[in-house]
Amino acid sequence: MNRKFWALISLLLVAALLLAACGQQPSGGGSAATGPVTIRFFHKWPEPEHMEFYNFVIQEYEKTHPNVKIVMESVADEPYKDKIRVLMASGEVPDIYFSWAGEFSWKFARGGQALDLTDAVMNSDWKDKIILSAVEPYKWQGKIYGVPMRINAKFMVYNKAMFEQYGLQPPTTWDEFLAVCETLKQNGVTPIAFGDEFPWAASHYIGDFNAKLVDPAVRQADYLLTAPAEQLFTDPGYVEALSRFQLLMDKGYFNEGPNGISHSGARSSFIAGKAGMMYIELEEFVTVADGMGADAFGFFQFPSGTGGKGDQKLLTGAPDGFMVYSKTKHPQEAIDFLKFLTSPEMGKEYVKRLGIPSAAVGAVSTETALPIVVAGVESINTASGMALWLDTDINIKIVEVYLPGMQAVLNGTKTPQQVMSEVQEAAKTVQQELKNQ
Repeated sequence: MNRKFWALISLLLVAALLLAACGQQPSGGGSAATGPVTIRFFHKWPEPEHMEFYNFVIQEYEKTHPNVKIVMESVADEPYKDKIRVLMASGEVPDIYFSWAGEFSWKFARGGQALDLTDAVMNSDWKDKIILSAVEPYKWQGKIYGVPMRINAKFMVYNKAMFEQYGLQPPTTWDEFLAVCETLKQNGVTPIAFGDEFPWAASHYIGDFNAKLVDPAVRQADYLLTAPAEQLFTDPGYVEALSRFQLLMDKGYFNEGPNGISHSGARSSFIAGKAGMMYIELEEFVTVADGMGADAFGFFQFPSGTGGKGDQKLLTGAPDGFMVYSKTKHPQEAIDFLKFLTSPEMGKEYVKRLGIPSAAVGAVSTETALPIVVAGVESINTASGMALWLDTDINIKIVEVYLPGMQAVLNGTKTPQQVMSEVQEAAKTVQQELKNQ
């Protein structure tokens, strides 16, 4: 055989080896990213300051990963809930998508739409770089399906000048809270700024009341629909929760017409000095500080459940984070970007740029955040636990009955007893549907 023949054979062998190498899968089961990889990234923060941060993260990541292209999409809070359901139903799910913790994320895990991240987190240095307690609400049956981006909780903020003017102190019991409200009202001040145009705002009140008025084991059995059908949501603490909420409206402690006012509109009213208090999230502290000065307001834990059977040291709140689609074509690249996004380095940038507490270890400090934000994080760390956002902690079909019921209570068109009767029937129906699946 001549030299040309052997040269041809050699070229064919080399080509075959190259093709085999390109077709190999990495040890973790992900794609072998020898060519351009596109990762779709979907979240719920379209505001300019948030988009600027996420664009920064993407640019930083792509600098050192030239073969990866991150394509970002974002819609606001309420539209997100609808859009992610549509995407899940259509199968057009982004590689990385936002999810609230609790039931909202668990349904994706149950439905096989979220990648198991347990090994990626716990068998790497990732576990040392994120606050593991914030990972807990993303666990389903002991496995990790989501990673927290930030931590958050609800506090009652108050106008320091008003409290000083009327000789008031931050209350520590429900009766003391009502007395503060009455003093402000008698002096011509709206006690509490409240906007419930979107009823998630009401659900934060009711979720806090429920957590402190209902026995924890009973509440968990109701929320997870593991209680016997005839017992679901029948604890008297649930009616008491709506009754205390109704009392704040009937006594004139909320501003007029909360169902027609947005949460941000109510917050502007508080900032402008038109109300003495407001129930807001820790992540909103920086907005209030920008509007009225960081030293102009203080905060306290809402003493909503005095006398109840629940845990009075709980805070209402939750981590916010991301999940990876179980059928992503590029699991390794998606996980790698998510690890970068939630790293302490990006966490510090997040806190400095947005003033929102990050779930990355060491991200929140006096070097990166306002003292009042640092104090808020310390309150989260010393709380006995978190009562997750009610509207994402129970089944969506129950939410669709419960939240409009809260608005009806504010309007005076339904009683707490009527609302809870409707919730009980909805819970029975959903429980049976789940059993039939």
